[in-house]
Amino acid sequence: MKPLALALGLGLSAWCAPLALAESSAPVTVETRSIPFSTFAAGSSQVRFGKLEFVGGFELRSRASKFGQMSAFRFTEPGGQFIGVSDHGYWFFGSVERDGNIPVGVSDFRKQPIVDAAGNVISDKHYVDAEGLDVHGGVATVSFERLARVTEYPISAHGAGAPLRDLDFLIPRRELRYNSGMETVARGPAGSALQGARIVIAERSIDQEGNIFASVLEGPRKGIFKVKRRDDFDVTDGVFLPDGDLLLLERRFTRPISVGMRMRRIDGSKIKPGAVIDGEVLIDADLSARIDNMEAIDVWQREDGELVVSVVSDDNQSFLQRTLYLEFVLRE
Repeated sequence: MKPLALALGLGLSAWCAPLALAESSAPVTVETRSIPFSTFAAGSSQVRFGKLEFVGGFELRSRASKFGQMSAFRFTEPGGQFIGVSDHGYWFFGSVERDGNIPVGVSDFRKQPIVDAAGNVISDKHYVDAEGLDVHGGVATVSFERLARVTEYPISAHGAGAPLRDLDFLIPRRELRYNSGMETVARGPAGSALQGARIVIAERSIDQEGNIFASVLEGPRKGIFKVKRRDDFDVTDGVFLPDGDLLLLERRFTRPISVGMRMRRIDGSKIKPGAVIDGEVLIDADLSARIDNMEAIDVWQREDGELVVSVVSDDNQSFLQRTLYLEFVLRE
């Protein structure tokens, strides 16, 4: 989704959408420039914000025409190599570079268009508005927001392949709002109450009580549940912590040009059919801090044992916005 920019069927893995025949389906290297920063709050050396402690971050820039719009990512190597999806129909890959524990930039950044079952590049964003991502066992699970679906793709060191299959996401299509549909895919830990099951959560598709639609896609707790919507925040991504709790990333957009970032920690054992889940707010930030349209989150464990939360923004390819990478240590 694209708040700041706005201020100024079925079984689709087998169809063939409009094609961009001139574009290769192979990954291509994109030249980027990183601008590190060491503070989160403007004009302050404060590092503790709620239950998160700021480590560092950087702004990522590129002159490439297809750069930006990053909506979800997952590390394939803790704090290092990553894979992500952009909501204009691209995969992206790279590795976070560090000075000790401090993130300073990205190396080997590549992009690859999402393709259909025949391996053809899809040019119409309506079909490839990718928003959520899970990576597990050589398979990426991607949620698409506009023409709603959840699809699996094979991934390897060479990039991503053609779709493998579409999954039943359980939520009735009539309940999914156009451009506010499934925003999050996350996988519960194998030893948790979800037993490794994947979940999906909508951005702002709500029921009559104002709760956000979500579902467990598989396993003993398969079924629809809801997320309590609070304070006009919308869901942008989520990831499970090692203990089975869900860390939910949220965004609030207020006119004329203001955006907020919030994270909630939700007891994962309460995720089950019929439940309405809510949780503790860990951080609530506005534009007095270094945030933008924060859309992507992942959690990983550092070599010293610290649990690190990484967050990335979607710049919507707007000159008013930035692609930011932020890191925090989660403090209990």
